[in-house]
Amino acid sequence: MNFVPGIDRGKSAMRSSLISSALVAILVGFGGSIAIVLAAAQAVGASPAQTASWVSALCLAVAVSTASMAFVYRMPMVTAWSTSGAALIAATSIGGVPTYNMESAVGAFLFAGGLVLLSATLKPLAALIARIPGPIASAMLAGILIGFSVAVFDAATTDPLLVLPLLAVFLIVRMFSATWAVIAVLAAGIGWAILLGKTTSVGAGLAWPELVLVLPRFEMSALLGLGLPLFLVSMASQNLPGFAVLRAAGYQPPTRPALGVTGLVSVLTAPLGAHTTTMAAITASLCTGPDTHPDPDRRWIAGLFYGAFYLVLAGVGVSVVAGFAALPPGVIITVAGLALIGPLTGSLSAALGPEDTRFPAVLTLTATASGLSLFGIGSAFWGLVLGLIALGASRIAARWWN
Repeated sequence: MNFVPGIDRGKSAMRSSLISSALVAILVGFGGSIAIVLAAAQAVGASPAQTASWVSALCLAVAVSTASMAFVYRMPMVTAWSTSGAALIAATSIGGVPTYNMESAVGAFLFAGGLVLLSATLKPLAALIARIPGPIASAMLAGILIGFSVAVFDAATTDPLLVLPLLAVFLIVRMFSATWAVIAVLAAGIGWAILLGKTTSVGAGLAWPELVLVLPRFEMSALLGLGLPLFLVSMASQNLPGFAVLRAAGYQPPTRPALGVTGLVSVLTAPLGAHTTTMAAITASLCTGPDTHPDPDRRWIAGLFYGAFYLVLAGVGVSVVAGFAALPPGVIITVAGLALIGPLTGSLSAALGPEDTRFPAVLTLTATASGLSLFGIGSAFWGLVLGLIALGASRIAARWWN
């Protein structure tokens, strides 16, 4: 690795910042998106036991993949669950009624994980995914995410006393730190719900995790309507940006082996209810800079602590699910919606920036956000198809008239 000279490599290999960086990354990654995972589980009709298994399996996948790649490649190769993928799954529910059941969802998760594995072994597949225009992929993601942010204001209409103070907390904290704003809303939401007497007792305290095996069902509508879009958004919104974060920090990540590891753990944990595990982007940036360690060759150690902390979280999956189940729906909706405003802003900017692809991108966005369902296949797939058709038609017309 070639880094900027002048770094004192004589500094101690062990620093407290290696631990604190990993801990902050987990607080941001886990605390800021766990509500979205729970919404995804609810959208496919997962039972409480299956939901707890889902959370624990995701944490196990992240722990194993991060620690193993950090140790082998001596880089802070941090992984995470696919937040955009969880949002996609949650968005498949129409009016609170699941479009896919848990068995068909697990089949789609296996399909998506298998495609990630294939992209690691078949270079043409990875190249084909890379050829999907960025604005169209971003528009599909924006169409998935926008409903969650809109739902915050629907919840404010239903329960303004609960939601509006949380929105105020978000805006105030965000003036100082966008990273901590969602964590602040989560903490405030728990405390505010307790003060208002809106929490419920679910009769669960600390409990050991129980991994629940779900037999997959492979249905074409779920594979195309959920599995394929899950693969695409995981690759476009997390894997590729995750590699970019590492390169920006001066590392040269082994992309195909990394895709192989994340694809493999995704396949292995899918029958336990977990959706895809991907390279981390935002949380990775918290472990790749000089604040983690002044010596870039030592920052990989943060990956070991990150994996260890996630291993602890895997052990309390049941308690996490029970704790969130005790909160009123307005808190979960608000935390999830506000957590996705940042990714929504980025995807909208990327989708609507280039003028030559703006119309196909808007078509993709609106079709995806509409909840369109044809032949049992969800709107994310049709939004992507319509956007690509519109883009192709516009390019043909441009050549014809020129």
